[in-house]
Amino acid sequence: VQLQAFGGGLVQPGGSLRISCAASGSIFRVNTMGWYRQAPGKPRDLVATITRGAITNYADSVKGRFTISRDNAKNAVYLQMNSLKPEDTAVYYCNAQVVTSSYGVYDKWGQGTLVTVSS
Repeated sequence: VQLQAFGGGLVQPGGSLRISCAASGSIFRVNTMGWYRQAPGKPRDLVATITRGAITNYADSVKGRFTISRDNAKNAVYLQMNSLKPEDTAVYYCNAQVVTSSYGVYDKWGQGTLVTVSS
């Protein structure tokens, strides 16, 4: 089972960006999915999570600006980021609790996608 993230890049302050992540492999079900980020020299922090039933949770720093969503049929999670600030610059990692077709449960991480907010 793998998670692969897409969509990072360079955006100006105040701009928007959408990043995506999809799980692939021998999957029975994907439970909670989420996004975390790590800025240079800082620990990896929670950005947002979403349960299979679409209950969401956000870090205070992104509430009202970021929206997490998912597509259960595609085993995918998305993060719409609006009103971006330079302090949002980080490598963004997707995370998912995956139940495999053999009913193993694994906490999986994607490879990270860099988001740079700069003029």
